[in-house]
Amino acid sequence: MLKPGNYKGKLIVVEGIDGSGKSTQIDLLHKWLQAQGKSVYFSQWNSSSLVRSTTKLAKTEKIFTPTTFSLLAATDFADRWENFILPLLKAGVIVLADRYAFTAFARDVARGVDPDWVRNLYSFAAQPDMVFYFRVPLDVAVDRILSGRAKLKYYEAGMDLGLSENKVTSFRLFQQSIITQYDSMVDEFNFTVIDGMQPVEKTQKLLRQVVKNALKGWDGLPSPETLHRKAAQKAAPVAGGVQ
Repeated sequence: MLKPGNYKGKLIVVEGIDGSGKSTQIDLLHKWLQAQGKSVYFSQWNSSSLVRSTTKLAKTEKIFTPTTFSLLAATDFADRWENFILPLLKAGVIVLADRYAFTAFARDVARGVDPDWVRNLYSFAAQPDMVFYFRVPLDVAVDRILSGRAKLKYYEAGMDLGLSENKVTSFRLFQQSIITQYDSMVDEFNFTVIDGMQPVEKTQKLLRQVVKNALKGWDGLPSPETLHRKAAQKAAPVAGGVQ
């Protein structure tokens, strides 16, 4: 179980299978919050430099087991949490995360890892203030991915699980298992379910409204640009005053 957050900032997470539209929406939300004068930090799944070379080598050599894959992803997350996410949350920054511990809860369990064991790995992390779960029909998500990729990657397609010798078929089966895990977490972790089939503009409007309501009356860390502008206004001489 994730612990309650104890910090000044806000943690906003998007989750969903590949092709759900979540990355597009969090990028737009990021730009909007910055335009509102908020101090915002973006964190992406598997982006820690600490384990990047190890992850790349293991994927290239195809030597991951479900457990080692899970442990390495948790190490990546722990590094980003301790050195970036948590310190910034304590400072009053809005942290936007494209995938969070829930990705591990879904993917690792779909790979056959014990769910209690996986959750214990991430027990140091906090429950986000908001989790937007983008739900789309499997066929739509798969079509979106295949139309934008030259080919599917080995582990992305779940080829390590022996689901099918066909990469696309394996990908579909793996993603369906992940969807099942995500759906089982909706009530448990208070996900806000987003219809990924809606137009981009309509979905973004919804997200902004939810976030705006959640931030009402909250004073976080202003962006450097906002602080600079306020300082400049304070230092400027009053019109008609003594020079």
